Amino acid sequence: MGKDQFLFRLKKALKSFPVEEQNDILNDYEEYFSNGVKDGKTEEEIAASLGSPEQLGKELTAMHHVENVEGRNTTSNFFRALWAVIGLGFFNLVIVLGPFLALASIIIAGWIVSITFVLAPVGVLINTVLYPEIFAAYNMFFSIGLTGLGLLIGISMYYVTIWIKNKFIQYFKFNVRMVKGGMNHV
Repeated sequence: MGKDQFLFRLKKALKSFPVEEQNDILNDYEEYFSNGVKDGKTEEEIAASLGSPEQLGKELTAMHHVENVEGRNTTSNFFRALWAVIGLGFFNLVIVLGPFLALASIIIAGWIVSITFVLAPVGVLINTVLYPEIFAAYNMFFSIGLTGLGLLIGISMYYVTIWIKNKFIQYFKFNVRMVKGGMNHV
């Protein structure tokens, strides 16, 4: 495959990028081809050394999304980075998605427990309004204790959520480096 075909396929793989970034990337690769030709290589040799333009596009997209989540830490950027890393290969589907779903389930369960405990007195008050004859003071005191425990769990879940998110971002970066260049870039 020649330079023009390689760049055309790479441009298609970068369609999710803004036009300016697409042009910058394509100009970099065009310059890479020019330098390679000056060094006596053919366009086909240069294209073969770069690998598949589609795979290169996936790697660049994953790197772009991981950098975005580092710069502007939002949930949507995090999920874009997650899906971009998973898109790098089937191996990532198993290695990234499985632990992510397990940890996300644990985090969601922790938040649900926290919120439920904090709202326990509301349940006791509603029960008291609906059935005043079965009110017991210890239920109210127990629910207030659960509220305190729920607040502590909520504070803990906040820090655990941030820590796990940061560890996943580190793993995304490691994974992109591994796919891009093997152990040489680790």
